[in-house]
Amino acid sequence: MEKIKIAVQKSGRLSEKSLEMLSECDITLTQGKRKLIAISHDFPLEVLFLRDDDIPQYVSDGVADIGIVGENEVLEKDKKVELVKRLGFARCRISLAIPQDVEYHGPQWFEGKRIATSYPGILQKYLDEQSIQAEIEEISGSVEIAPSIGLADSIFDIVSSGSTLVSNRLKEVEVVCNSEAVIIASPALSSEKTKLLNDLLFRIETVQRSKGNKYILLNAPNDKLDKIISILPGIKSPTVMPLHQEGWSSLHSVVNEKEFWGIVDQLKENGAEGILAIPIEKMIY
Repeated sequence: MEKIKIAVQKSGRLSEKSLEMLSECDITLTQGKRKLIAISHDFPLEVLFLRDDDIPQYVSDGVADIGIVGENEVLEKDKKVELVKRLGFARCRISLAIPQDVEYHGPQWFEGKRIATSYPGILQKYLDEQSIQAEIEEISGSVEIAPSIGLADSIFDIVSSGSTLVSNRLKEVEVVCNSEAVIIASPALSSEKTKLLNDLLFRIETVQRSKGNKYILLNAPNDKLDKIISILPGIKSPTVMPLHQEGWSSLHSVVNEKEFWGIVDQLKENGAEGILAIPIEKMIY
């Protein structure tokens, strides 16, 4: 049976989150992530562990059919790949930053300046859009120290919490783009591999739907059912089952975790008892 090959970052936080997602989709791998290749025997999938900045190239060339990679790498490499799904983790932004003690009044500050970055492609596109002439110093690591050692006047780099900028006496002044983990695919997938990709996306979406939701069970007096049902709409509507005790029913529904405590207060006000909240592993519509 044909397998779909997926490229994943070989180490780092994005790698860990990618493998965790596959595990949540009930896809187990036979080899550890220190190996270059891992195979699943419960889903027709083969994992290639690569450098994150190589993944767009491998997918574009068809060596890997799909890849999980930061959107920033997709934008920077600008290869012929299709972005098929945003995954909602590894979120960050790519921003311009300057020394904290420098006054800033807008993007034109960068005119004639030297900017250190690992993302010269994204930066050049931004500078062109702003009609700014600046010198780009391309470096592969420790971008944030460039101003302090005299290599550049400013930097263009990934920002998550911003703590690295602060520790290097820098301040973020322009957010150029946002990024998160995405699935990319080769535009030349066969029909069989396209089906496998869709099967994988279906599994991922069922897991994503479950996050932040809880399955709720409660007992309610029958004379308050209409009101309680209006509080608990569920996916379509709550399940209602009569209890052995006359005049009472059991209701089952799904609620968003962020709304849970507010809903619980309303349920209690309307006579609900024995309220249970259970984590949801998968949600299939």
